[in-house]
Amino acid sequence: MQIVSNTELPFEAPPARVPASRRAVEVRAASVIYPAADAPVRALQAVDLDIEQGEFISLIGPSGCGKTTLLRVIADLEPISSGEVRVNGVSPREAREARAYGYVFQAPALFPWRTVLANVMLPLQIQGQDRARAQAVAREQLARVGLAQFEGKYPWQLSGGMQQRVSIARAMAFEPRILMMDEPFGALDEITRDGLNEQLQQLWCRERRTVVFVTHSISEAVYLSSRIVVMSPRPGRIVKVIRSTLPDERHLGLRDTPEFMQLAHQVREALADGHH
Repeated sequence: MQIVSNTELPFEAPPARVPASRRAVEVRAASVIYPAADAPVRALQAVDLDIEQGEFISLIGPSGCGKTTLLRVIADLEPISSGEVRVNGVSPREAREARAYGYVFQAPALFPWRTVLANVMLPLQIQGQDRARAQAVAREQLARVGLAQFEGKYPWQLSGGMQQRVSIARAMAFEPRILMMDEPFGALDEITRDGLNEQLQQLWCRERRTVVFVTHSISEAVYLSSRIVVMSPRPGRIVKVIRSTLPDERHLGLRDTPEFMQLAHQVREALADGHH
């Protein structure tokens, strides 16, 4: 993945662009402006972003900086005011209609009257897959997130962390090439969050899908990401991109190493610089 900042702030020069065939996401001069009674609100300002296939990218920045807006633009859940966005070489709308990505929201958003298995089967059934095939795929995805023994349970019988794992399984059920995640673990306690971070990192190592992940946590961003995209306060711009030097396969003990702490320090400094 290559990411280019379109800001005039004096940060390091952007890396060379990668061939278009390797890009999962391309964002060119994207701006989002919301009309308001007193003055328009500029959520994003001229963002340029390239993401390669198979990268794990975290978007981090202060509240209101446009992280979620950028994710929603890529997912065709938010229109842009100017600029261009391509997902797997097509428009976000075409990518959404082709079911090229899965989206995990901040809250699990599961149907309480459907079992865990039925919740994961739902998007497959909407696509028109027969029940037997949808059931087989749903069971496979539940096994991947460690919930094979909970398929008959209802969401209210699960912990918050388990519910989010059901959401991840559902998002991956139709084999999306890109997984988009909007602070999926933000409301969980630290121990549960650590466990899900570790499981998600292992899942990424196995699957090598492209992941675009929104977070407020420096530690989470450093632990999970191959690249960390630091954004400025509104209007949201990319102020620095930090390439991880950690190995692809990680464990929570890495958080106590000097290399991890140095990366976290770089992110913290970039966030502070963004305010200036």
